[in-house]
Amino acid sequence: MKTLNFKTNITTDDAIEAVTLPLNAIEPLDGWNIDPQHQDHLLTVQTVDNRVSEQIIAAVEKAGFQATLIPELSDL
Repeated sequence: MKTLNFKTNITTDDAIEAVTLPLNAIEPLDGWNIDPQHQDHLLTVQTVDNRVSEQIIAAVEKAGFQATLIPELSDL
Protein backbone atom coordinates (compact mmCIF):
# COMPACT_ATOMS: atom_id res chain seq x y z
CA MET A 1 0.00 0.00 0.00
CA LYS A 2 1.30 3.44 -0.94
CA THR A 3 0.32 6.79 0.52
CA LEU A 4 0.31 9.85 -1.72
CA ASN A 5 -0.14 13.35 -0.35
CA PHE A 6 -1.25 16.41 -2.30
CA LYS A 7 -1.42 20.09 -1.47
CA THR A 8 -4.82 21.39 -2.59
CA ASN A 9 -7.03 24.48 -2.49
CA ILE A 10 -9.99 22.43 -1.22
CA THR A 11 -11.24 24.21 1.89
CA THR A 12 -14.97 23.53 2.26
CA ASP A 13 -17.40 20.63 2.49
CA ASP A 14 -18.89 21.70 -0.85
CA ALA A 15 -15.44 21.50 -2.45
CA ILE A 16 -14.90 18.03 -0.97
CA GLU A 17 -18.27 16.98 -2.37
CA ALA A 18 -17.26 18.33 -5.81
CA VAL A 19 -14.11 16.15 -5.96
CA THR A 20 -15.72 13.02 -4.49
CA LEU A 21 -17.13 11.59 -7.72
CA PRO A 22 -13.99 12.18 -9.84
CA LEU A 23 -11.72 10.72 -7.15
CA ASN A 24 -13.97 7.71 -6.54
CA ALA A 25 -13.86 6.96 -10.28
CA ILE A 26 -10.11 6.22 -10.13
CA GLU A 27 -9.84 2.42 -9.93
CA PRO A 28 -6.48 1.91 -8.16
CA LEU A 29 -7.45 4.08 -5.17
CA ASP A 30 -8.12 2.20 -1.97
CA GLY A 31 -9.26 5.31 -0.13
CA TRP A 32 -8.71 9.02 0.22
CA ASN A 33 -9.20 11.81 2.72
CA ILE A 34 -9.05 15.60 2.62
CA ASP A 35 -8.07 17.62 5.68
CA PRO A 36 -9.32 21.15 4.88
CA GLN A 37 -7.97 22.39 8.24
CA HIS A 38 -4.36 21.40 7.41
CA GLN A 39 -2.24 24.32 6.23
CA ASP A 40 -1.85 22.61 2.82
CA HIS A 41 -5.51 21.42 2.73
CA LEU A 42 -3.99 17.96 2.49
CA LEU A 43 -5.43 15.27 0.24
CA THR A 44 -4.13 11.87 1.35
CA VAL A 45 -4.63 8.92 -0.99
CA GLN A 46 -4.13 5.20 -0.33
CA THR A 47 -3.28 3.18 -3.42
CA VAL A 48 -1.44 0.10 -4.61
CA ASP A 49 -0.18 2.02 -7.65
CA ASN A 50 1.80 5.20 -7.00
CA ARG A 51 1.67 6.01 -10.73
CA VAL A 52 -1.89 7.36 -10.36
CA SER A 53 -0.75 10.78 -9.15
CA GLU A 54 -1.42 12.37 -12.57
CA GLN A 55 -4.93 10.86 -12.60
CA ILE A 56 -5.59 12.29 -9.14
CA ILE A 57 -4.39 15.75 -10.17
CA ALA A 58 -6.55 15.60 -13.31
CA ALA A 59 -9.61 14.49 -11.31
CA VAL A 60 -9.22 17.35 -8.84
CA GLU A 61 -8.70 19.84 -11.69
CA LYS A 62 -11.79 18.48 -13.47
CA ALA A 63 -13.77 19.47 -10.38
CA GLY A 64 -12.31 22.99 -10.56
CA PHE A 65 -9.58 22.75 -7.93
CA GLN A 66 -5.81 22.31 -7.78
CA ALA A 67 -3.66 19.51 -6.42
CA THR A 68 0.12 19.23 -6.26
CA LEU A 69 1.96 16.08 -5.21
CA ILE A 70 4.08 16.54 -2.09
CA PRO A 71 6.87 14.00 -2.67
CA GLU A 72 8.49 14.36 0.76
CA LEU A 73 5.23 13.29 2.43
CA SER A 74 4.47 10.46 0.01
CA ASP A 75 5.66 6.84 0.04
CA LEU A 76 7.01 6.74 -3.52
